[in-house]
Amino acid sequence: MKPLHRNRVMMDFITAVDHLILEEGIRNVTLRKVASKAGYNTATLYNYFESLDHLIFFSAMRMIKDYALAIHDYTKDADNAMDRFLKVWECFCDYSFDKPEVYNAIFFSGVTNDVEDYVEEYYNLFPEDLQTADAKTSTMLIKSNITERGMTTVRDCILEGYISEDDGNRLNEMTLLVYEGVLKRVLSGKLSYEDARNKTMDYIKSIVKGLLIKKYEFYY
Repeated sequence: MKPLHRNRVMMDFITAVDHLILEEGIRNVTLRKVASKAGYNTATLYNYFESLDHLIFFSAMRMIKDYALAIHDYTKDADNAMDRFLKVWECFCDYSFDKPEVYNAIFFSGVTNDVEDYVEEYYNLFPEDLQTADAKTSTMLIKSNITERGMTTVRDCILEGYISEDDGNRLNEMTLLVYEGVLKRVLSGKLSYEDARNKTMDYIKSIVKGLLIKKYEFYY
């Protein structure tokens, strides 16, 4: 199969899912609806994607392009690694709680294969979505594993002496547990976007305060 034809058909399916997500939400996307909107039969989908979850993952990745582009603006004034750690989380909260189903589909996905392979495949198909201002951001974006993604900024905090090496994993795990818990409450309708964003950042700031081993002035 020629790459150009393959990419075009994949794009047809991804665009169909994009529309269905916007119209009905991720939970209501079905194989039959996708095939009908894309103009193909359901069997054709499996020539290009391993499952419906795989296809939804690709669509969700395309929907976080605005977040990927925003990270640079959030972090450009960071004076140190701890500033960057908090600003990256601030950006992630601002965008993910606005589209909770999309971010849940990516970082807590139901896909069965190695998600890192899907991320690599996605950026091979859409290399323009990885056009960011610095190498550190690009490195973080290609990490679909949310734990490893978080560690990209935590490691810099360790290197600059704000957090001990022993506490690096604790910082990452504690912040991720807070985020996942809040995200679930947003998905269930128990928390608004604004409350979710503010609570998560307040809790992350408290965690940081408890683990700091070097003087740090919070920027907010």
